[in-house]
Amino acid sequence: MTTEIMLTLVIMAGVVVLFITEWLSADLVAMLTLSALVLTGLVTPTEALSGFSSPAVITVWAIFILSAGLTRTGVAAWMGRQVLRLGGKGELRMLLVLMLASALLSAFMNNVGVTALLLPVVLDICRRTKRPPSRMLIPLAFSSLLGGMTTAIGTPANILVSDVLADYNLPPLALFDFAPFGIVVTLVGILYLLVGRKLLPERDMAQEFHQGGHEMTEAFAIEDRLFVITIPKKSKLDGRTLGQSRLGSVLGLNVISVMRKGHSNLGPNPETVLQAGDKLLVTGRPDRLVNWTKAKQFKILSRHIPPGYLTSEEVVLVEAKVIPGSSLVGKNLEQLHFRQAYGGVVLSMCRGGKPIHYRLESIILQPEDTLLMLAHKSEEAALLENRDLIVTPADAANYDLEEALALIRITKKSHLIGQTIMDSHLGDAYRMGVFGIMRDGKMILMPEREEQFQAGDQLLVRVRPESMDTLESLHGLEIDTQAHPSYEDMESDTVGLLEVVIAPQSHLPGKTLRDAHFRDKYGLSVLAIWRSGQTHRSGLRDMPLRFGDALLVFGPRERLSLLSTSTDFIPLTEEAQQPPLLKKAPIAAALMLAVVFTVGFGWLPIAAAAVVGGTLMVLTGSLKMNEAYRSIHWNAVFLIAGMLPLGIAMQTSGTAEFLATGMVARLQPLGSSVLIGGIFLLTVLASQIMPNPVVTVLMAPVALTSALNLGYSPEAFMIVVAVAASSAFLSPVGHPSNILIMGPGGYKFSDYIKVGLPLVLLILLLNVFVLPLFWPL
Repeated sequence: MTTEIMLTLVIMAGVVVLFITEWLSADLVAMLTLSALVLTGLVTPTEALSGFSSPAVITVWAIFILSAGLTRTGVAAWMGRQVLRLGGKGELRMLLVLMLASALLSAFMNNVGVTALLLPVVLDICRRTKRPPSRMLIPLAFSSLLGGMTTAIGTPANILVSDVLADYNLPPLALFDFAPFGIVVTLVGILYLLVGRKLLPERDMAQEFHQGGHEMTEAFAIEDRLFVITIPKKSKLDGRTLGQSRLGSVLGLNVISVMRKGHSNLGPNPETVLQAGDKLLVTGRPDRLVNWTKAKQFKILSRHIPPGYLTSEEVVLVEAKVIPGSSLVGKNLEQLHFRQAYGGVVLSMCRGGKPIHYRLESIILQPEDTLLMLAHKSEEAALLENRDLIVTPADAANYDLEEALALIRITKKSHLIGQTIMDSHLGDAYRMGVFGIMRDGKMILMPEREEQFQAGDQLLVRVRPESMDTLESLHGLEIDTQAHPSYEDMESDTVGLLEVVIAPQSHLPGKTLRDAHFRDKYGLSVLAIWRSGQTHRSGLRDMPLRFGDALLVFGPRERLSLLSTSTDFIPLTEEAQQPPLLKKAPIAAALMLAVVFTVGFGWLPIAAAAVVGGTLMVLTGSLKMNEAYRSIHWNAVFLIAGMLPLGIAMQTSGTAEFLATGMVARLQPLGSSVLIGGIFLLTVLASQIMPNPVVTVLMAPVALTSALNLGYSPEAFMIVVAVAASSAFLSPVGHPSNILIMGPGGYKFSDYIKVGLPLVLLILLLNVFVLPLFWPL
């Protein structure tokens, strides 16, 4: 074993570990792989960057654009609806037509795009026929994967294996070379899903709310958290807006309606003014409100704190003026991660001679702004040396801090006990900034975010006086035990509910609703999240979102319609979809057919034809340029481009030859069928836990080298790898299409294994015994 082979194997092992553990995003792992290969000299810089100009990568992003054109103009949806109408009302016929439609579309469109396109159509049919979506959605996703196996542009795996053949100076597979065997696999898979449909679960978990029924709200169990609270007389909430009330951030309540003197304001906005005596229809946890009203969380000790509390032997007050041309200009403190970057905590700001005390983290900095800061003496020298600020000793008297600071004590029954400053969200929920903790007679200034609160702690905080009054007034809220609200109280002609799924190309996974500023951006409330068979109805603001999450959203219907234009969400009802450009539908359909025929007759390579087709989609107005950019799954593009150099390294370093020799030595004595079966099983198992393009890049060189060494058909072995890599039927994380249907279908992880395992074994048998009939070994 040479040094180059050892280095390549080490990098491959690291790649596998990173993909399985998901410590880093897949596209970042690909870029790290590319970097490691070029730094170790396993590939040249030109080879390292060759993935970005690879015909495979170009074909992938061009197909995304073509698929988006068919979707935007309504061509694909029209085809789906027309075909599904043939399904009638019987489950067997409906499933057959659904899977045939999905497979046909997936042969020429992106698999995830087809699933996302047909998902609302299927759900609407399920509502009308009163069938559980769980009986239909796994067949939808699985058939989209099966259909992608039939053409060279059906899946990235097919595109990549054809590219690998070209890299070895062999003829690449043509557009329909996959069709003979791919069609057999698809038809057998569809037949299995029809015969074995009893394996499909019956769960009615994600149906849309519709006239005469309430399946969606029942699925999310909203009624369990629907109750009425009353604002008592003489409450300090009287005259405050809903946004100022802190009902959402402090108590976790979503206000559905404000009821006053027999009239109901459904879907109130944050500027709605509350009055004493108002009854509020809310969703949330009643026990959280009861616990809040029973025991005060903290007690106000003083509302006027002199600046002398802010200094000690270790901590000083300084002024920092933002200089013209500073890198801070145009950014806010939150974006700058100011404390981590500069080691100081900003107490106040002075602009134009006027002090500003509140919401400092969101204020865009300007030249000549002066920041009043707390800083450790040990960090003062570093502050003086930075080039963005002019730092001088501070005179706190210029900032009128007495009115902005308060001293509060955490009570013995406070829920804050044991929480860290970071976890308590005092800044967001209570609008408090903690600058010191008095504990056992000693003041801890500038406490770390990981500092835990203890009973009896006295907190030095910056807070508006009216915010303290608002927090005090929340203790007086009363639950109206005589009220029995129902689903009908949640909807009207102007306000409603909508279920959406996090889209594949969304930037939201990993972020919380708070991070995404969801309420501010859309003016809507998320009432519940369905994930992996479970409903989450509390703590939603701080729950990191995942691809495939189903969100129940409430608000004005005109606002709900905004979600249909967002690339972050897929509305689960056809009515909420963005209206298609029907006048452009014939043009889009003609362009897609032209691409297929051009490639089919060999007039242009696949990559060139797809790019031309995508360009004409934009030129003809079937798609706008910004829509074309948004349609491309850039993480998939960078993933493939970054991993392709690893395939080059496996070839040039001899790693593919090394691994192929080992595999052949162990499996060839048992026969060619065992060798094909071994390659298939290794590839299909890897594809359940790693992205399919990555598995293809890793396995294709090994399989191809094995075939060449033994004199077998290289095309046959490449088709085995492509089909196996696309057979991600055993887990929801195996393919984005599987994740996309998990929330709406209410599926559990075990459902995929139960339905998918027999299908994988069937495809294994087809590869071993049927593939050689089309591609003789």
